[in-house]
Amino acid sequence: MNKDIQNLDPQRVWKHFYSLTQIPRPSKKEEAVIAFMKKFGENLGLETVVDKVGNVIIRKPATPGMENRMGVIFQGHLDMVPQKNSDKVHDFEKDPIEAYIDGEWVTANGTTLGADNGMGCAAAMAVLESTDIPHGPIEALFTIDEETGMTGAFGLQPGMFKGDILMNLDSEDEGELYVGCAGGIDANITFRFTKAAVPANVDAYKISITGLKGGHSGMDIILQRGNANKIMTRFLIQIIRNHGAKLAMFDGGSLRNAIPREAFAVIVAPKGKSETLKNDLIAFYDIASAELSATEPEFKMTIGPAEMPKFLIDETIQNNVLRSIYACPNGVMRMSDSVPGLVETSNNLASVKTLDGEIKIGSLLRSSVDSAKEDLSEMVCSVFTLAGAECDMEGGYPGWKPNMESPILKTMQDVYQKMYGKIPDIKAIHAGLECGLLGGVYPKWDMISFGPTIRYPHSPDEKVNIATVRKFWDYLVETLKNVPVK
Repeated sequence: MNKDIQNLDPQRVWKHFYSLTQIPRPSKKEEAVIAFMKKFGENLGLETVVDKVGNVIIRKPATPGMENRMGVIFQGHLDMVPQKNSDKVHDFEKDPIEAYIDGEWVTANGTTLGADNGMGCAAAMAVLESTDIPHGPIEALFTIDEETGMTGAFGLQPGMFKGDILMNLDSEDEGELYVGCAGGIDANITFRFTKAAVPANVDAYKISITGLKGGHSGMDIILQRGNANKIMTRFLIQIIRNHGAKLAMFDGGSLRNAIPREAFAVIVAPKGKSETLKNDLIAFYDIASAELSATEPEFKMTIGPAEMPKFLIDETIQNNVLRSIYACPNGVMRMSDSVPGLVETSNNLASVKTLDGEIKIGSLLRSSVDSAKEDLSEMVCSVFTLAGAECDMEGGYPGWKPNMESPILKTMQDVYQKMYGKIPDIKAIHAGLECGLLGGVYPKWDMISFGPTIRYPHSPDEKVNIATVRKFWDYLVETLKNVPVK
């Protein structure tokens, strides 16, 4: 851990971000960070509330002379995505993040950094703590479980806020203002299998796929990165067909909002196939790596001896699982007709897990068009139900429709132009910002989203650009001075 992080400029933001890196806060395990944030607000003498689901709300009165300004709600999420490299020893429920300065960036040692959304939370904390920043009434909403279910946003109750403007501090490109986002829904697929006996005269092998970049399944889906589950399936089908291999275990990906960057499988094959399997893997790797050469230069595949498994997946389910994964749509389905360069609809086939008699597959479907999201849901479920699996869709949340007449949008455009000599880009995002859900509870809120530049969120390559944190902070402070009068 590099403690110099807390002394970066602006120190009042970085010191809070450093504090957040010291508190384990994976999604659904936010007890420590909820207590931390509650104590933070109370120590400032500010009204602090923890609601029924665990969201923390901190209220700060207007500074003198700013009482007539519209109320601002800062919003960020307390949880972070717990992703690490397979060779990294780290317990996200106990260990602090090992963040360090790497040139112009701050990143972490083998794990996600938590800049998503620790940076937004840290900026809100800095405003709450400040005594020298003019602002109208402030309410800060720190939600829980944004990354795996948006539990905090779903659980937010009406009537808790007096503010007029929601500033979501969870975007990842400085100089861009976001005014819309995609909705999403989770697909949960279950295959049940009979444990088959391991035949005699076989050897066991472990196949590994590593080195893929992964990334945010909304922001990075357009980058055409490799999906470890799809690649592994393609190879397994080949060696099962050509060499009579049989599947014992498939473990790929982890979180449904992260593009799967690693996958592992255990197979058995008739004795004497070792060199043949290695040669097949080399040939397959040459093809796959050539296909992905522009996006996945670190992609690796290996095969080696494994401990003999205690059972195999019965052949019918083995084939049904692999064929349905192969057939399942993945990646960008359609680009937006109305916003150039924006993904409209996508699917991330995120995880495949072999359990005791079950194979669980998780997928996250996104779209800024609700009917397209529903159509893709039917498509995905059709593939897996035809293969004999159970398919449930849950946790659906709406998108956020852009309002190009937004008063805070106009204010922030003017402020940015005066500060930096150009108008910020106005964008919608193919990711599930909480604004869609929050706007459903508080439909009169004027909403906008912005933040510093973060790259490779939801992966161990996550990093935040130091210089853009300064710009983000200065822009936020100047915006507060110019919030419209009620």
